[in-house]
Amino acid sequence: MSHGYFISFEGIDGAGKSTHIDALAATFRAQGRQVTLTREPGGTPLAEKLRAMVLNDAMDSLTEALLIFAARRDHLQQVVEPALARGDVVLCDRFTDATFAYQGGGRGFDLSILSTLEKWVQQLPGVPDKAIRQPDLTVWFDLAPEIAAERVAGARRPDKFESQPVVFFEKVRSGYARRMAENPARFVRINADQPREAVWADVEAAVPVEGPDS
Repeated sequence: MSHGYFISFEGIDGAGKSTHIDALAATFRAQGRQVTLTREPGGTPLAEKLRAMVLNDAMDSLTEALLIFAARRDHLQQVVEPALARGDVVLCDRFTDATFAYQGGGRGFDLSILSTLEKWVQQLPGVPDKAIRQPDLTVWFDLAPEIAAERVAGARRPDKFESQPVVFFEKVRSGYARRMAENPARFVRINADQPREAVWADVEAAVPVEGPDS
């Protein structure tokens, strides 16, 4: 697997994705792969500024969506596409599925507008209009919102999303389930309500990790 490989990790806060994305990065590096570990919103100086606004400032749903996709555009141009062109494994803590889950599911924002923004922002250069950048694999850490809330309680000062009620995260979870139903070949669902070792075993089983000459 000498070509670039794009994997996104998805799930609500408390599902454990950050712990396992770091472990997966170490596993790929041990196999001799170059790894770009990044996140959304964020990943570039500009996108990190937009991330801070999205997470903390009051705004309407359209403004929120536009800022997230603006951050994504810069992230794709500055980080993701160059890394894939080099042949890196790109591990991204959330990508567009999170936008459809949080803004589309949680906020109830118009999915057709999100789809239009997705096509504009993620269109691949030099290829037909319908081709857009998506992860090669999306690992969804699925966890009941009540359990996730218990895990993150008191861990840090919550941002405006983390402070939402459980019903919001139930809608987010449904948003992820909808995206998985629409893209079953790309998604792998991980039951995050297991001991850490069992979750990691499921991740290892789901993600192909091969050497650079394979």
